[in-house]
Amino acid sequence: MTSHPAPLPLTGERTVPGIPEENYWFRRHEVVYETLRERCAGAVVLEAGCGEGYGADLLAGVARRVVGLDHDALTAAHVAHRYPRVDVARTNLVALPVRDGAVDVVVSLQVVEHLWEQERFLRECRRVLRPGGALLLSTPNRITFSPGRDTPLNPFHTRELSGAELAGLVAGAGFTGVEVRGLHHGPRLRAVDARHRGSVVDAQVAVVVDGNPWPDALLADVAAVTTGDFLLHGDDVDASLDLLVLAIRA
Repeated sequence: MTSHPAPLPLTGERTVPGIPEENYWFRRHEVVYETLRERCAGAVVLEAGCGEGYGADLLAGVARRVVGLDHDALTAAHVAHRYPRVDVARTNLVALPVRDGAVDVVVSLQVVEHLWEQERFLRECRRVLRPGGALLLSTPNRITFSPGRDTPLNPFHTRELSGAELAGLVAGAGFTGVEVRGLHHGPRLRAVDARHRGSVVDAQVAVVVDGNPWPDALLADVAAVTTGDFLLHGDDVDASLDLLVLAIRA
């Protein structure tokens, strides 16, 4: 009999599909994978910090091969069981077990803010990319995620970055053609914000922090979010929710 790995625990940091209360965060991350999908067509893709694996599997639908790496053993076992199109391994992300120039694209979404050695991680990403290969990386925008602070509000984050700081860090690791885009709420989500005292994010955080039951109206709004409710572009990056950097290995 084949054993099944234990279900992944909900940590608030690993986005899991199919849970109504998590749907806002899931869609907020999924839209970035959808945006990057065509850039991975026919490519050998390495995802550094693959989490639950749904994103790596989405990319596997168009890529030649997807390798998912994660430091957590339970997560790696879950991905291997649930997403057979993804080759997965457990590893330290600042010492990637991949030879020089072996991959076409490195994807790393909502990971770099958790790492103490961010510069070392980016140098590793550059090392494993072939010349001309692409780095596709996202992270929360420090300016809006931890406003007015130098240290993150989220205790699981080691260092958050603004768009300019992220661009400088990536360029400093030896990448060229660095482009930064920002993720924003579209018109429908801005209307949802207005219904919840200006911020559907703050409303969700308050429920979790206070330990109260979800209000029916809030849960309905969160469960109804789709990837089409977000906009990803290069305008007004400082006001964005999340940052996406696209860069080339020279």
